[in-house]
Amino acid sequence: MRYADGNEARLGDVIAIDKKYRGIVVANFDGNEYADAHPAGQWSYLARGILVDTDFGGLVHYEHEENEENEHMVLVRRGDDL
Repeated sequence: MRYADGNEARLGDVIAIDKKYRGIVVANFDGNEYADAHPAGQWSYLARGILVDTDFGGLVHYEHEENEENEHMVLVRRGDDL
C-alpha cells in the first residue's frame, strides 16, 4: 500500500489521517511486516493493506485497491520497527 505522496507504507510509520488524527502502522500485510504485539498468526488473515493503531479508535484496517489513491493518509515520519 502507498500513501498519497507515493511512499510505500512500512511497519512503524507515523501517519496523519484526514489531517486531524494520528496513527502508527503496526502491521503491513503487503510487506509481511508485523509488530511483536500484533503477530502474523493473529492478523495475517486480513491479507492486504495495513493495520494502524489510531488515536481515535484503536486498531483500524486500511485496504486499498492497486489503482486507488489513499489521499486521506500522509506519512509524518518513518518509525522504528515495533
